[in-house]
Amino acid sequence: MSRYTGPKNRVARRFGVNIFGRRRNPLLHKPNPPGMHGSKRKKKSDYGTQLEEKQKLRAVYGMLSQKKLINYYKKAEKAAGNTAHIFAELLECRLDNIVYRLGFASTIFHAQQLICHGHIQINGKKVDRRSFQVKPGMEISIREKSKGNALIKENLEMCTERPEYVSCDPKQMKGQLEVVPAFDQIPYPLPINLPLVCEFLAHTC
Repeated sequence: MSRYTGPKNRVARRFGVNIFGRRRNPLLHKPNPPGMHGSKRKKKSDYGTQLEEKQKLRAVYGMLSQKKLINYYKKAEKAAGNTAHIFAELLECRLDNIVYRLGFASTIFHAQQLICHGHIQINGKKVDRRSFQVKPGMEISIREKSKGNALIKENLEMCTERPEYVSCDPKQMKGQLEVVPAFDQIPYPLPINLPLVCEFLAHTC
């Protein structure tokens, strides 16, 4: 299982937004993109624009690998409906992302850690696969032995806004995905052109 271990603040500075939702905003002291000439942005080619949109999407979902993005795109392409929207829905329904949206974790990376360390249950059973596809009605909860975790408690107390497609009971430390999210309901931290990402991946497959 691959996991991103690179510099997260550099990624946030590159896109000019606190893309991972970290409490200590990496842009406060260094607002410009990384590099000697970071503040001087060059005009991008069509390929460069598509590549940047793909990198934004990767970052939003915890720096997913190219291989995983392609696999999700292929699934979306085979399904009936708008490929870009189905692609986004598949990514949004990953377990690590739902754990983050529910407020159990402070960032997508923290959510991945909670899952891998066995703190998360689905319908009462431990699941340690962060790519698990959550379906509406499934109950996501913190394991009984992990309910004393101070960091999880703090995250739940600080989380005041959640997407309308999830519901959470902070006291019981559980929640669920109510419905498959519509594309326009997904709270991306920055604009992402999904059709351009799909075009890029279609040429990569």
